[in-house]
Formats: sequence, structure tokens, C-alpha cells
Amino acid sequence: MKIILLIFLFITTQLFGLVSIKPVEIGEKVGVSGALEIGLDTKRGNTHKDGYKAAIKVMYDTNSSYLLWLHTMGEYAKVNEVENTNKQYAHLRYIHTLSEKNIRYEGFLQTQEDKFKAINHRRLAGLGLRFKLFDSSINAKGYYALGAFYEDIHYIDPSIDPNEHQIRVNTYLAYSIDLANKSSFVYTVYYQPSVDNFSDYVITNRLELNLQIYQELYLKFSASYDKDSKPPNGIDETYDFTQSTTFVYGF
Repeated sequence: MKIILLIFLFITTQLFGLVSIKPVEIGEKVGVSGALEIGLDTKRGNTHKDGYKAAIKVMYDTNSSYLLWLHTMGEYAKVNEVENTNKQYAHLRYIHTLSEKNIRYEGFLQTQEDKFKAINHRRLAGLGLRFKLFDSSINAKGYYALGAFYEDIHYIDPSIDPNEHQIRVNTYLAYSIDLANKSSFVYTVYYQPSVDNFSDYVITNRLELNLQIYQELYLKFSASYDKDSKPPNGIDETYDFTQSTTFVYGF
């Protein structure tokens, strides 16, 4: 068993442990491994801002038939003493071999809270199949997954937004490529429509570019674009966009 604890403080920007969106393969990192992510964003002067982020990912890989990983995250921020971010997230996933190389089945549980999306809690339980589309000689890999999950959403004010209970289709495409000097690029897109109404859907896009600076230190460019076709009442926009440039330490 390997247990590694990394703690970094960085004054002018954020420093993160590597918690990547890259699809995980059975046998890539045998035994117990993990990653710790912490961040601090502070501004003073014309803008008074304090932001905090922490995440941890722990994984167990048998190197034969299955893999289990848990990812938890919390984020909080204030701007000019006014809270504008307050969210928590946890995801547990089990991946098991169906064929030697190309097919896996996945089961997952997820819970999250997001005060500024009016979500008291959103809980998911799902199953699906993941197919490896290609594994090229240039270290590029492609994946497609299809499944479904049960969604239970309790809003902060159910008199405005009644609680939701539904089943959604869960499908995603993922592409990753290893570049020179341990650098990498990853892109994933999720499409999750309600089985009762395909006009009610969620689309999630994620991309990462990790560029090696020295040994296990990287510069990470990341961006996400999420669209909810039917957001809660009182939420003005149907989309959220986030981008960041950070330092990364991987192990």
C-alpha cells in the first residue's frame, strides 16, 4: 500500500495535486494510490476575494479484474465579503472487466450540493458499459460509454422548485493522448437526457492540457462548459463556463 500526503501553499496562484479527468484503465496503477488537490485564491485592494478548494481521489486497482475509486471535492469563495460559491461533491465508481481489452462495465454513486444552483442535494446511482474505441500507436485512446442513472434532486426551496426523481440516459465520449515529456491532453463530453423527456438534458464538456515543467511538476490548463436545458427556477443562465491555469504535482 502506498500512502502519500502532499501539502502546498502558493501565494500568487493555485497549486493542485493531479486529479485528472482522464479515463482510468485497470492495471495502470496497481494497488492503492491517490491524489490530493488544494487551492487558495486571494485578492486584496479594489477587489476583496477569498476562495478555497480541496479535493482528494483515492483508487484501488487489482491489476486483473476490477478497479475502485472515490473522488470528493469542496469549494467555497467570497467576493467583497459576499459568498458566491459553496458546493460539495463526492463520486464513487466501480469498473470491472467484461472482455480482456475493450469492454468494461461501470457502476457509480454520486452526491453533490450547490447553494448557488439552488440544490440542497443531488444524488445519483447508475450503471453502464464502457467501450474502448481505439488505442493507437501514438498513445491516443478513445472511449464511448452508454448507461443510465437514477437521479434524486432536492432543491433548497421546494415551494419554488419541486423535488425531482427521474431516470436519465448517461452517455459520454472521451479522448486522451500522451504527448512528449509526460505531457497529456484529455477531452470528455457527457450527454444526459431524461428518458421521459429528451428536451430535458444536461451536457458537460471537460478538457485538460498538462504540460510537464520538471519531473512531476506540470502546468495545467483546464476548461469546462456545462449546459442544463431546464435549470431550477431563479437560475438565470442555462450554462456555466469555467477555465483555470494552475500548477500540478502528479504521483
